[in-house]
Amino acid sequence: MSAHTPQALYRDEGVVLRVQKLGEADRIITVLTRRTGKVRAVAKGVRRTTSKFGARLEPFSHVDLQLYTGRNLDIVSQAESLRSYGPAIVGDYPCDTAGTAVLETADRLTAEEKEPALRLFLLVIGALRSLSERSHPPGLVLDAFLLRAMSVAGWEPALSDCARCGEPGPHRHFSVPGGGMVCPACRPTGSTMPSPVTIGLLESLLTGDWVAAEASQGINRREGSSLVAALLQWHLERGLRSLSLVERT
Repeated sequence: MSAHTPQALYRDEGVVLRVQKLGEADRIITVLTRRTGKVRAVAKGVRRTTSKFGARLEPFSHVDLQLYTGRNLDIVSQAESLRSYGPAIVGDYPCDTAGTAVLETADRLTAEEKEPALRLFLLVIGALRSLSERSHPPGLVLDAFLLRAMSVAGWEPALSDCARCGEPGPHRHFSVPGGGMVCPACRPTGSTMPSPVTIGLLESLLTGDWVAAEASQGINRREGSSLVAALLQWHLERGLRSLSLVERT
């Protein structure tokens, strides 16, 4: 068999990141899968009322899929629901906007299709589960996801030692282009001076110390969210539409 022969049929589980209409009855779905990475596939006839699995292929859905490899886009042949996070998330504005930002970020961080992204897939599942179960405040869940997703992408911010020279911290200044906290010698123009409490909050979110994170005050959550959003959008080189809609405490 030639190395260029496409795989005819494969199965994977994934989270639906977004959907687009195609023709009168079809839909293109973008799915972040456990093993294959990001996949764009055509789900034929799912917009018809008689479709057997149309409702399973909505954003926030965790699904088990069988797909055929296509020339340009793969084709969904089967879809089984593993868990639908949508109903619990969409009905609550803070959860909905945070969840939408999670999906958009995952989509943007996986620019290459079919490149395995298991760690990001698990982060998305964890964030959606937390939002649907109201385990933690939505804004904190989102910021924890964004920090960890940046870490997976190789962009983990320096929150103690200097991001540029590694000089042991703590330091007082934060530089978005510099990648986090910077020492006096490396401090570039335009650096900010966030509260040490805010930096402590970001460390708690990155490491999963939810007791400390939930003890934070609104002013530090807002400042932390601004830093996280600025870092992410700096690395992505353009903004995320969904972040502007997120409700901050």
